[in-house]
Amino acid sequence: MNVMGPQMARTVRNQKIDTRSARTKLTERREPYWTVLSTGCALGYRRGAKGGTWIARLRDDDGKQHYEAIGAADDALGADGFNAFSFQQAQERARGVFARKARELAGEFAPDDGPYTVAKALDAYFSERERRGSKGLAKDRAAANVRILPELCNIEIGKLTTKRLRDWHARLAAAPRLARVGRLTKSRNARAVDPGDGDAVRARRSTANRTLTILKAALNHAFHEGRVTSDESWRRVKPFRGVDAPVVRFLSEDECRRLVNSCEGVFRDLVRAALLTGCRYGELIRMRTSDFGFDAGTITVRESKAGKPRHVALTDEGRQLFTTLTAGKLARDLVFLRHDSRPWAASHQQRPLNAASKRAKVEPVATFHILRHTYASSLAMRGVPMGVIAAQLGHADTRMTEKHYAHLSPNYIADTVRAALPKFGIVEPTTVIPIRPEWVG
Repeated sequence: MNVMGPQMARTVRNQKIDTRSARTKLTERREPYWTVLSTGCALGYRRGAKGGTWIARLRDDDGKQHYEAIGAADDALGADGFNAFSFQQAQERARGVFARKARELAGEFAPDDGPYTVAKALDAYFSERERRGSKGLAKDRAAANVRILPELCNIEIGKLTTKRLRDWHARLAAAPRLARVGRLTKSRNARAVDPGDGDAVRARRSTANRTLTILKAALNHAFHEGRVTSDESWRRVKPFRGVDAPVVRFLSEDECRRLVNSCEGVFRDLVRAALLTGCRYGELIRMRTSDFGFDAGTITVRESKAGKPRHVALTDEGRQLFTTLTAGKLARDLVFLRHDSRPWAASHQQRPLNAASKRAKVEPVATFHILRHTYASSLAMRGVPMGVIAAQLGHADTRMTEKHYAHLSPNYIADTVRAALPKFGIVEPTTVIPIRPEWVG
């Protein structure tokens, strides 16, 4: 069955029903006034005592007729595409119905599985991502379970309005921050956000934007699969602006030394490796002896966040560290093990890093993400090209690298101005020695 998609359609004219004034002249009747849009597809207008309604009719290959209500005509209300539809809007809506119905008849999805809700759209979207091997799926599922489904799960996506989505997005940004659920806490204790705390407000809005991205992706998937006739309602919902400006926290060289010296036992090796490679914690704990190339002076990250392997060049200090850690081990052995010779797991790193940060007087406490920032920031401040840093970190291109680290690179404009501007002698010398702050991010 060949059904013309909305992007290819032209507006069909019918002088009897294409304007509000023309429809007032029609006789009230049960049988709609039909306009053929394409072969087997028609749009009907049913005139009633309190206004008219639009109906879509599709004839399948066996000659069977399928009907679906579009909504009210703009006889009494102004056409807004949600509560009332003009003749043109009704045609656009009908073509979406025809496309979806044709896919149902072709067996792509069951026609009797009930209203297609936000919950179903999210489930279908995540299933498709899982099929493709998408990264970050577990994190996005968790965000949807906590921030999307409680309020929107049972709403049919065809009935989502821009106002409803905007209100949800605004409430999400104003909602208290949720604490993590751990072994000792069975429920999330909300922590209210101080409206006077600019960083906290920015962080909540940034979270709301990321959640909106997940929801939009799921709804767009539903739209492209023909599950809904229009994407206008969520396309008009815009994210908060200016909330994702990178605030890069990185350690000074002195902080790095203090932190490493404050780490205990084999955990110190993990921290050293993070500072010398820029690798993520998960990449380090999966690393095996065969991933270290002594002759080339590199380590290979086989499983990265982007799903592609990469080679990280080591300094002499990094090569010495990995030479020591891999000595006497088999090729398949893990490079990093706990003191009890068991592998490190996803939740094992932050507690010892918190303790080491406290002993080293590093505040705020370090994380492996901060160690990664420290590695990249150190390269940027020494003039290493953004492309090289991106390759070391495993970024797909330089956009993310430039967003976080470009401002740290030696600046041609700043250097030129400082070299060219004369010394006016208008500032008196001082003997005050400034105290360098610990946080240099």
